[in-house]
Amino acid sequence: MTGGDRRDLDGFAVDLGGTKLAAARIARGIVVERLQAPTDGAARPETQVAAIGGLLDRLGHDPGAHLGVAVAGRIDDAGRWHAVNSGTLRTIVGFPLAEALRRDVGPATCLNDASAAALAEARFGAGRDSASFAYLTVSTGIGGGLVVGGRLIESANGLAGHVGFVSSRRAEGPCGSGRTATVEAVAGGRAIAAAALRDGHPAADARAVFDAAAAGADWADRIVARSAEAVALLIGDLTTILGLDTVAIGGSIGLAPGYLDRLASALAREPALFRPRIAAAELGHDAPLIGALAAHLDRSIR
Repeated sequence: MTGGDRRDLDGFAVDLGGTKLAAARIARGIVVERLQAPTDGAARPETQVAAIGGLLDRLGHDPGAHLGVAVAGRIDDAGRWHAVNSGTLRTIVGFPLAEALRRDVGPATCLNDASAAALAEARFGAGRDSASFAYLTVSTGIGGGLVVGGRLIESANGLAGHVGFVSSRRAEGPCGSGRTATVEAVAGGRAIAAAALRDGHPAADARAVFDAAAAGADWADRIVARSAEAVALLIGDLTTILGLDTVAIGGSIGLAPGYLDRLASALAREPALFRPRIAAAELGHDAPLIGALAAHLDRSIR
């Protein structure tokens, strides 16, 4: 996909995820200054807005500047913010984020963080030559965004793109969404650590499981392989629905050494029609920031 010139992106952006809050000043499509702080997952939404404002003040933001805000969770068409994972942001229930930002910080466009990253990768990264594109972030959980025919797929309730909550035949048990046997319940970092605990390795977080797999531990190799297989099946399902030609993989697990190769091997077991091109995401941790500002500028000129 091609859409616009990255050099036209001037303004500010915020990325509020489950573990970190980042704010950036962007000039000609480049993050020229970035500030970051840990996310307090138990903080009230008003406190989150104040934290956003504090970082933007330090960057020299003024209320008239272009501002895109990407957050974990879903943003409905009224600008209300809803957490979708009970273990990440525990106090976010229908908070009027767009209104609060307009009052306390300045007018902003708000959208899901993975959707923002998908828009950036579709225009300026791994999906720039794609007509039907998906971005998947494999990290603590599983997120995603979908760009088809040059347009980010969105919905009135803000749920569109939350592909980690799709059912998986590789999964058991609940995930943070409240659904059972989802991709996130088997493939994300929390699920990987939980699987290690069930196998008698209580101290193994996702990084330790990957290290053990690289060292040849069979129990760890099985857990990592199951994660990659579940994501490959998800790609096949999304390709069935959307006719994907390209999928970009991001996130701390998705970009971990060897994971993309495992994913490609698992996807190779699908019929050729259900195997889009897969590639590493190109924009790294800047993607949600660049995508959020691009979304804001899109809406400003409509």
